[in-house]
Amino acid sequence: MDLFWNVTVNLLLLAAGFILLAKGSDFFVEGASSIATRFKIPQLVIGLTIVAMGTSLPEASVSISAALKGSADMAVGNVVGSNILNILIILGISSLITPLVVAPSTIKMEIPIMLGATALLFALGYGGTVSFWGGAVMLACFGAFLALQIYMARRGMAQESKKDELLEKSGAHAPKQAAKQPRLWISILFTVIGCGAIILGSECAVNGATAIAKVVGISDHFIGLTVVALGTSLPELFTSVTAALKKNADIAIGNIVGSNIFNILFILGAAAVIVPVPFQPLFRVDTVVAFVAGIVLLAFSLGKKRQLGRVGGAVMLLSYAAYFAYLVTL
Repeated sequence: MDLFWNVTVNLLLLAAGFILLAKGSDFFVEGASSIATRFKIPQLVIGLTIVAMGTSLPEASVSISAALKGSADMAVGNVVGSNILNILIILGISSLITPLVVAPSTIKMEIPIMLGATALLFALGYGGTVSFWGGAVMLACFGAFLALQIYMARRGMAQESKKDELLEKSGAHAPKQAAKQPRLWISILFTVIGCGAIILGSECAVNGATAIAKVVGISDHFIGLTVVALGTSLPELFTSVTAALKKNADIAIGNIVGSNIFNILFILGAAAVIVPVPFQPLFRVDTVVAFVAGIVLLAFSLGKKRQLGRVGGAVMLLSYAAYFAYLVTL
């Protein structure tokens, strides 16, 4: 009976953590985006920074918290597991809802960068530990990626602005009206509440998952790659599926690819700078699976229609089923 109640309480703690992570990231993104908009930071830059990072805040909070508590297996497993799940499950489901057309820039730049980040993690962790200097390299690469994204966004925005000016001068359409923003104090309150919910949610998720793993005899490796990875991927799941339902493929795919890059370069980079992160031999296989998942996404995106269709989605879901079967046998 004590075992039953112990598992039940920790399952409730885990569920509460997931809810706090999902809602906290929503509040943070909404509040921070409105603050940035009020100070006239371009929407494209907001999307590439605040929103993309906001959906990955649960992974960041859980992984860094797990690393600090000595559960490094869960820190690495959460990131690698989330990246695998993001592509094979979330994009698999999204493409079954509607075929997702992949933007040329995503094929040429962002997916290759994601593959490069995954390969970098494999190389840095192959010796058994992602060290302080390995983490510093990851953070430097993330800074370069972010600078490139902001540069590309500003260049695209400048071109769009010139086009709008020409159209306005010709009378083709009226000047755009700025959307009404909430009061600044409300935006700040949303941001603070969101951050607090994410921190509390990560504590609940890590504590609950770790306790369940110890009681049931399941490894941190398995829990991090499956249960915690799914829980921290909820924002990406909600965002991508909603985008697919609204026929907005750029958001559905861009959100996943951007989050995967952020997960590896920033989250594990920051965790390794704080404390060296052990990288067990088992994670080599998981990292290769994450890399192959990216190759599958790229392969289906290179067709004549440049889209991830229902066949690709079915292949991805079946691939994850095979991967999960492998995890169960460990």
